[in-house]
Amino acid sequence: MFANTFHLKTGLAALAVSAAAVLPPVSAQAQDVVNVYSSRQPFLIEPLLDAFTEETGIETEVLFLREGLEDRVAAEGENSPADVILTVDIGRLINTKEAGVTQAVENDEINANIPEQYRDPEGHWFGVTTRGRVIYASKDRVEQDTITYEELADPKWKGRICTRSGQAMYNIALFASMIAHHGEEEAEEWMKGLKANLARKPDGNDRAQAQAIYAGECDLGIGNTYYVGLMMNNEEEPEQKDWADAIKVLFPNSEDRGTHVNISGMALAKHAPNQENALKLMEFLSGPEAQAIYAERNFEYPVHPDGEVSETVQSFGEIKPDTLSLDEVAKHRKAASEMVDRVGLDDGPES
Repeated sequence: MFANTFHLKTGLAALAVSAAAVLPPVSAQAQDVVNVYSSRQPFLIEPLLDAFTEETGIETEVLFLREGLEDRVAAEGENSPADVILTVDIGRLINTKEAGVTQAVENDEINANIPEQYRDPEGHWFGVTTRGRVIYASKDRVEQDTITYEELADPKWKGRICTRSGQAMYNIALFASMIAHHGEEEAEEWMKGLKANLARKPDGNDRAQAQAIYAGECDLGIGNTYYVGLMMNNEEEPEQKDWADAIKVLFPNSEDRGTHVNISGMALAKHAPNQENALKLMEFLSGPEAQAIYAERNFEYPVHPDGEVSETVQSFGEIKPDTLSLDEVAKHRKAASEMVDRVGLDDGPES
């Protein structure tokens, strides 16, 4: 069982706890604190929380849970210390709402900062960044600079495409968007074509697809934009810079509906003991300062209308996001997951 990290910025201490353990709400009623439950890795959010504390004087305590975040909050019930929930993927945000661990927020500042397509119609979750689900293409072996998702089923790519598991949350969201745009029957035929074009059995994470292109195992990979930025700037594992240098980013469907995007997001916990502070944090995360930190440190796209992307991300080219509501995309997640199994996508190409 993996260890979770409860990071106390006030005391700079860390306590390892198991996923099944229940933390006592020792600071739930503290005057100047907000408790954050996050599935985002600590190094990705600490700069944001440090900036929030510096601006407001409100300290933050963070519980990091890679999986099962909504289950943890539900198990703690009314005594949960959770104030704000931070997670990634539209599916996970929907799951927190469906688990009954969030509450609706009607806040003019947050609504003004976050476009309607990136927030729950009932106010239970809000996207704070976006990331494009794009195509990594070999600089050496792929001449074209434009592509569509539909084209991934074209036989000309037979044996040339790599991807992680079709059941991975980011792929499920992409496949759900294909269903939303084309209907289940057409989307399934497309997925069969994608399967036929795979170079190997789906495996690894998004970075592994760039590594496979670098190694000559395939020519196209499906991945998120921000991983390219992380690879390009990875000083601890400089070999990842070589992977990134081997690929170019293609934004699918730029000439029609736009590229599918997913989000990282936030929600107000149902029993937030520090609700006033929680709303201040949510306002901050939606505002210009936090959006700039997201862009520069994490290589994500700000959702704020006036947000600017980092120079690294600008180097990929301009993204035209699909305007389809993510709430609409999420309605097709179950069908997308069942389709992956029915088609046998994760079995890889036919021998």
